[in-house]
Amino acid sequence: MTPSTTTTQFRMGTRPSPMAMEQTGRVETAFRSLHPHIDLEILRITSQGDQHRGPLAEIGGKGAFTRRADEHLLDGRVEATIACAKDIPGPHDRAPGIKVGAVLPREDVRDVLVLPAGRPPATLDALPPGTRVGTSAPRRAALLKALHPQLIPVPIRGNADTRMNALDTGALGADAMIAALAGLRRLGLADRASQILDPTVWLPAAGAGIVVIEHRADDHTTSRLLAPLTHSQTRVLLDAERATLAALRGGCLTAASVHATLDEEAECVTVHAVVLDPAGGAPLRTVTSGPAADPTGVGRRAGEQLLDGGAARLLGVRL
Repeated sequence: MTPSTTTTQFRMGTRPSPMAMEQTGRVETAFRSLHPHIDLEILRITSQGDQHRGPLAEIGGKGAFTRRADEHLLDGRVEATIACAKDIPGPHDRAPGIKVGAVLPREDVRDVLVLPAGRPPATLDALPPGTRVGTSAPRRAALLKALHPQLIPVPIRGNADTRMNALDTGALGADAMIAALAGLRRLGLADRASQILDPTVWLPAAGAGIVVIEHRADDHTTSRLLAPLTHSQTRVLLDAERATLAALRGGCLTAASVHATLDEEAECVTVHAVVLDPAGGAPLRTVTSGPAADPTGVGRRAGEQLLDGGAARLLGVRL
């Protein structure tokens, strides 16, 4: 490939968790293949979310996994950062001046039930009443309350591998847990899935299974370097889902699901969006379709339809 810039050094930041480092390795391989003339340096940035053991709400919630990476970007310590799209807060909860420069191909969006090692496989329906199911996501807790009211959602923290170890040793404070299948696959632990949850019923988070690379909005050199890494179909899906979340004033801790699908032949994107009741009541749903050339507009309309239906009350936001 012909070099697109005279840049010879490039710093990319990432969280230090095993899962983050696995996805960083894939990004690094792709970047070096495109730009072999550039000296790429990977910097590990420990987030507040990685350090804090309590509820994320205690440290501001939204942005707990991206705030320090954003600081590194904005003050010039790195040119780009790698993140899971579902962990990125909405635009209403983030410092300006940062944009997505590359979107990697979407992985599996499904969640799974994980049981302690040695336990025979079971499903959520088969778990005894009162079983404590661990999750760190309000979306998952609300789904548990709505779909499986006999089970008890309990908050858990930590990286996927540490949560798994704690579950196996009885130190997690839960009898089972919900995890992302894509994350378990990155760690080589997909065989620990006791049940893969149907994504049409157990709805995925906005940005689920998508890894993004971000940079300063005014850094056009980095923008040119990252652009060839983007998977265009996944970018359409992400833009639609993020636009819905933005319309809802939501972020990674919002009890909502937004999942977009793309019909390439019809050049149409469809957004399936749901706002969940944290108390377990009936959710609000909408399905909105429109031209794939305007995914942001389609996503925004989906969010507006939910707000018109009363979503602000469930989300606790003021418009």
